[in-house]
Amino acid sequence: MRLSSGLRVAAVVAGLLSVGAALLAMREASLLWAVVTLAALCGHALTASGTRRARWGAAAGAGLFALVAAANLHRRREQDEGEPLRGQAEARAYLLESWQDGLDRQRLTAWGLALGVLLLGVAVSAAPARGGRRGVVTTVLAVVVLVWCVVSVALTPGEPPLPDLFVAVWPALLAVLVTAGVLASSGRRSDRRGLLPAGMALLSVVAVWTCADLASTWASWWTFVEPAKGAFLQPGVMVSVDAPAAGALEVSSAVEMAVALGGVGLAVVGALRARREAEDR
Repeated sequence: MRLSSGLRVAAVVAGLLSVGAALLAMREASLLWAVVTLAALCGHALTASGTRRARWGAAAGAGLFALVAAANLHRRREQDEGEPLRGQAEARAYLLESWQDGLDRQRLTAWGLALGVLLLGVAVSAAPARGGRRGVVTTVLAVVVLVWCVVSVALTPGEPPLPDLFVAVWPALLAVLVTAGVLASSGRRSDRRGLLPAGMALLSVVAVWTCADLASTWASWWTFVEPAKGAFLQPGVMVSVDAPAAGALEVSSAVEMAVALGGVGLAVVGALRARREAEDR
């Protein structure tokens, strides 16, 4: 039990370091500390008390999130080691490659989010269903999340064909659907403090953000490569390679990291607590 509590404290400390690094535009350091945070949450779930179903489901979900974060860290390091640009053709190729890499990374994140939440759903289902207002509230929130996602994709800037756009972002749409489903059920299986539905609500926000980002990236890529639109301007393309200004704080990146890590942490701890509270009755 002491080991479990120590790992939970380590997850909190590493999470704060990850958010701080994101705020200071230290993206690789932020992802590295995120991996540590999620690995610590995985260890906390494995060493906590409770049924095997709850512990292994929570641990598998956190572990999968850690693997996705590690994969994104590896991709970012490879991207930073790329060769400098040497002309218009290389600039265009670099831009297309960057967009393609961004699409692949966002799809990977979407798949990881969907599977990770699905595994967390196994831990959530280990707690008995209860009545109460929380079930109604989380169901309403789940519907709001689905509507928010569809609207955000439909209102993507540019003029991409909507059928193609929805097909391109279907992994993220699946992640939103899975997250909304677990969110709806979390209210009926919630712990007394409401940590589980709070965590799932944060993960639902992450899912919608992931879907909106993927839609925006794909729309930019489609606009660039669509010949009928004449998107590629001659004689060249201006590509910004400027780093963030010294001392500039990236508040949005820090908020996104805080919401993602906070959502996983609350969901893991809440799922374990809900099952433990049911056993103590």
